[in-house]
Amino acid sequence: MTTEELSSKLKKMYNEAEIGEQVSMIHMFGIKYALEIEESGAAKKDIAIEAEIGESYGTEINKGVKLSRYVQIKDEHKNRF
Repeated sequence: MTTEELSSKLKKMYNEAEIGEQVSMIHMFGIKYALEIEESGAAKKDIAIEAEIGESYGTEINKGVKLSRYVQIKDEHKNRF
């Protein structure tokens, strides 16, 4: 995936999140798309900037990518985004 495609998915997840769940959705994005993020070679901060959520959220994306080694998204949430 390109940086544009990844940032588009992140922006959608962030904007459609319930109030108070936005940061959790950033983590979920990192978990769900960890392989694509790593393969893209894009900087996580650049994905966050392009998603228009702020450069500092690149750290939160990175946390999700790291968590992807240890957790899975529940089946009822896999097709949500």
